[in-house]
Amino acid sequence: MTSLYRHFSTAGAASSHCQLRLRLRCPPRTAAVRYGHSPKWPGIALRMPPPPGTAKCGGAWERSGVGEGERAGRCPCAVGELAESGRERRNRSAEVVVAAAVTVVMGAGNRVLYKLALVPLKNYPFFLAQLATFGYVIVYFSILYMRYQAGIVTDEMLSMPKTPFLVVGLLEALGAATGMAAGAMLSGASIPILSQAFLVWQILLSFVFLGRRYKVNQLLGCFLVAIGVILTVASGSGAGHSLKEAGIFWSLLMIVSFLFQAADTVLKEIIFLDATRKLKGGSLDLFVVNSFGSAFQALFICLLLPFLSKLWGIPFGQLPNYLKDGAACFLNVGTLSRGCDGAPLLPLLFVIVNMGFNISLLHLLKISSAVVSCLASTFSVPIAIFVFTLPLPYLGAPSSLPAGFLAGAVILIMGLLIYAWTPSNGSSSTSIPAST
Repeated sequence: MTSLYRHFSTAGAASSHCQLRLRLRCPPRTAAVRYGHSPKWPGIALRMPPPPGTAKCGGAWERSGVGEGERAGRCPCAVGELAESGRERRNRSAEVVVAAAVTVVMGAGNRVLYKLALVPLKNYPFFLAQLATFGYVIVYFSILYMRYQAGIVTDEMLSMPKTPFLVVGLLEALGAATGMAAGAMLSGASIPILSQAFLVWQILLSFVFLGRRYKVNQLLGCFLVAIGVILTVASGSGAGHSLKEAGIFWSLLMIVSFLFQAADTVLKEIIFLDATRKLKGGSLDLFVVNSFGSAFQALFICLLLPFLSKLWGIPFGQLPNYLKDGAACFLNVGTLSRGCDGAPLLPLLFVIVNMGFNISLLHLLKISSAVVSCLASTFSVPIAIFVFTLPLPYLGAPSSLPAGFLAGAVILIMGLLIYAWTPSNGSSSTSIPAST
């Protein structure tokens, strides 16, 4: 903020910039004060010429440094600027908190509705995955077109280089492919444990590519969050035994899949930062990133379809018939609709909430950082586990809470509080995230 002000000359004349700020910031009653002799009040000191190197604002003199070698003082109206800057920081922090809360709610709903969507499509999970992937391309580009027509998306935004979006699509496709391959061999309880590598990857990649520096309490907070999630999902589930049975290769492959996903989120953060510079302070619209990223992801998914279909146990030659039968079950029509109760409502609800989750996650990433978005997504895990203990339709008897759920939830919340305790001005890399 110091750079926004100019030095005063030794003759006491303010630069045009400071004069402008005086006209904007100073109260009207003081801005009209004139220097020089007053016949009515000859003894009033405020009517005397100002000392060299000073300026007046609000009825008081502030002295700047004297001499060319000294640093000049700020325009006295900087007090108002400081107050405004403080309000902006508080508003920004509040925006991050609200966005994080929305992401947590949408993340929990996404996990619950995915389970519900697989009730009618239990025999067609690969169809549900492709419906989401290719459906998003249509929806995102439709929204992008409407925002372009409304003037929200500009030509400058659309002219951004597309190579980063291509890399985003490649990373998302590779993350999906490797995650599917490893997920087919690992138990459901072991995957959330291995998913904590996602947070570790994001911290490392942010350190390398974004130059982020994290304080000890931030790292401790992230560590406690990971431990809390592991405790909430692993207690009494035999996850450790299932990891041994699956073998080290599939566990490492799942960890690599989270590397691709973490690189994807960090790259998106880099895209937003570069766009701010290229757009001269402007903000890149979320749907530009979502639309082109999803389009390239769909392209790479098409190239990987032979490999992906084999992972799901579907011969590539039978894939057209499989997708046709999945569409019939999704629409709940024809003779293949038996056992598809709940379709198409439950799958559509999942797709809508999943899209909302992706948008909220990207918005949180845009205004904070990849690590904060990861923490918000992670916090939705124990909430989703708790929701599954409620009597939900189509799922039968509710699940019971793991033995260590309460202890894990307490540790997770402690980790979030420790991470959020970091002073906002203590690190240039996490000034906004630390306030959340």
